[in-house]
Amino acid sequence: MNLALQIDKAIQNTPGLSIGLKIALASFIGVMIYFIIIKIISKISNKKRNISGKKIAQKIKYPFVLVLMILGAQVPIATYQKEFEFLSYIKPVLNVLLIFSIAWLLIQIVAVIKMIMVTKFDVSDSDNYRARKAFTQIQVAQRVLTFIILFLAFAASLMTFDQVRELGVSLFASAGIGGIIIGFAAQKVIGSFLAGVQIAITQPIKLDDVVIVEGEWGWVEEINLTYVVVKVWDQRRVILPTPYFLEKPFQNWTKTSADLLGTVYVYTDYKIPIEELRKFYEELIHKQQLWDGRVQNLQVTNATSDTVELRFMMSAINSPVLWDLRVKVREEIIKFIQDKFPEHLPRTRVELKKPDNQD
Repeated sequence: MNLALQIDKAIQNTPGLSIGLKIALASFIGVMIYFIIIKIISKISNKKRNISGKKIAQKIKYPFVLVLMILGAQVPIATYQKEFEFLSYIKPVLNVLLIFSIAWLLIQIVAVIKMIMVTKFDVSDSDNYRARKAFTQIQVAQRVLTFIILFLAFAASLMTFDQVRELGVSLFASAGIGGIIIGFAAQKVIGSFLAGVQIAITQPIKLDDVVIVEGEWGWVEEINLTYVVVKVWDQRRVILPTPYFLEKPFQNWTKTSADLLGTVYVYTDYKIPIEELRKFYEELIHKQQLWDGRVQNLQVTNATSDTVELRFMMSAINSPVLWDLRVKVREEIIKFIQDKFPEHLPRTRVELKKPDNQD
């Protein structure tokens, strides 16, 4: 008992030790609160089977503990602030750290919400139109919220300092001209930001859409607030500003669905037996696993002085599969004509007339 009293008296006579112990106790309580909350989240997430509590804990662990520790540290600092002047300089720093820690925690919570929502959709599925649409909206919404959180955190941190607050009031008095100058300077940035939000809402493009832009064929790999990344078929990346997809025409092959129609053009002589070739094409396309079974036909779409144009129509579940199907069909048709009807390949005819003055 005497030992406990002596320890208590020593702590009271040593303010630095008292502050340290209170901070340590507050931090310990904060960590315990964190583990209790994580346990509750784990149970809820395991029941819904959307995402494991372990993944959620990994996302919010560090910012959550940091927020609780800073809150705990502010209690003894506020208690002894009048007695120790140096603590008055520490408090504003802790306030700024607390603001950005809360912002970090909110950003991680937004990321967790995105993780939970994304698990409901499978982008890798062959019919992934709804999944890509939802994923695009979720991703852009996450980035917009992250930007807003950081902006508000920065603004709130500045307002914690009296000098900066007074400076802000004085600047507002002459903000008219400055606002116009800044507006002109930042109009492209603001325009790109608003274009990114508009793309998320109207969705002229979605993630994994097949597009043709600037003469390049590729997939939409990333949609950011200010730019879009298109992955070209040869692994190159085309970086385009977001207003491009609102101001300029472009082709979107998967705007409403991933399935596509494709064609193969073959040019032959006039004497080619169309019906026999049509029968071969029907047998050929039904053997192809890449064909989705929707569309197949053969039509004569043009005739020139030397050749006839044959169009072989086919369909597939998406553009990469359609490309492989077209290549395979083209190869087999050319091979068939070479083997069965080599005399009906395109040729140039020349008619020679005998002169009238010769016998």
